[in-house]
Amino acid sequence: MTTHIVSLDKAQKIPAHIAIIMDGNGRWAQAQGKRRVTGHKAGVESVRAVVKGARKAGVKALTLFAFSSENWQRPEKEVSVLMDLFMYVLTREVKRLHKNNICFQVIGDVSRFSDKLQKSIKKSEQLTANNDGLILSIAANYGGRWDIANAAKILASQVKNSEISLEDIDEKLLHSQTCLAELPALDLLIRTGGDYRISNFLLWQAAYAELYFTDILWPDFDEEQFEKAIDVFDQRERRYGQTGEQVKQAKE
Repeated sequence: MTTHIVSLDKAQKIPAHIAIIMDGNGRWAQAQGKRRVTGHKAGVESVRAVVKGARKAGVKALTLFAFSSENWQRPEKEVSVLMDLFMYVLTREVKRLHKNNICFQVIGDVSRFSDKLQKSIKKSEQLTANNDGLILSIAANYGGRWDIANAAKILASQVKNSEISLEDIDEKLLHSQTCLAELPALDLLIRTGGDYRISNFLLWQAAYAELYFTDILWPDFDEEQFEKAIDVFDQRERRYGQTGEQVKQAKE
């Protein structure tokens, strides 16, 4: 699902749904002789920039990978800072999001977070639930394999309780139980920081997403860089299993 806006020079394809792996905070800080946690704090400015850029471009949904299920293995102090930053965003930034008609939600297994953080997440989601602008999803304690396994578990329970039959299960039904099932299909997956992998992020959702990798570290990824990624997306030919000739004929 791709929406279109008209720029001054041409009709440009705009991804309806963009996801970003925000990588490079720690390395950005270390390159400046600072502690890794400084990079995480600096990365908040980049979050503001891409949210602004997404709203300006007409993107419908933006999903940011903030904390993976594997990130618990990081140094305890760094994890603590990340949790503190999360609380800051929920208590301060969400008010700004609400003011700008942005719907905020958290995807992932939040049960491992403190009761205080879980309550703050719920409060923030309730505050912005009726906003109909950009949908901003923050993936926290999230893993793509967890997402698929959790969906399978839900369907298995429904089969056990005779709510559905085994024969009812297909890709569409499994998709309906994954995170972000209610959002437009993922069009563009961006990763900053120079690594060329998706690190267990939105494995199901990224099946036909365009991938964009950049060496730029997350704290240096600004609105201009975000627009550049969209420009690259605009040049991609999305075939979905068809030939290039079939795609061209469908456009004529």
